[in-house]
Amino acid sequence: MADTDGEVGGRERGRSETEEERADRMWGELIQEVRVAQTGVQILFGFLLTVVFTPRYPQLDDTEQTIYIVTVVLGAAATGALIGPVSLHRIVSGRRVKPQAVRWASRLTFAGLVLLLATMTAALLLILRVATHDGYVPWLVGGIVLWYLACWFGVPLWTRHRHTD
Repeated sequence: MADTDGEVGGRERGRSETEEERADRMWGELIQEVRVAQTGVQILFGFLLTVVFTPRYPQLDDTEQTIYIVTVVLGAAATGALIGPVSLHRIVSGRRVKPQAVRWASRLTFAGLVLLLATMTAALLLILRVATHDGYVPWLVGGIVLWYLACWFGVPLWTRHRHTD
């Protein structure tokens, strides 16, 4: 039986917060999450931008140069998506649309994570192809992609399914 504070059997079911308070809290949590992903993608992207200027780049075969170009474009797209929430907040700040801004920022962040996954996969493929031309490279990359998928999406989705109504 629930009492007036929203407790059921001594366990609180949720927070007592307005839509605006919830949006403020969710915005703060989202920005903390974005900071972590943003740092990683910016370091990776910065590194990728320098590769083309190394003496080794012209020695890469056509496939490796194509992988590099795709990786740089994916990195640029991931960077844009992960910086997007900051721009979104700045442009709509004070317009009383924070709940909607949080939803859009969350979508941009999710897209950024998917693009970061693709960027890291392509970068790993390129590095391993250059480091070794062995046939096991696709298997290593595939294994790492499965690991990323498990860590970034599998565990969170399992937790959400297991521990929410």
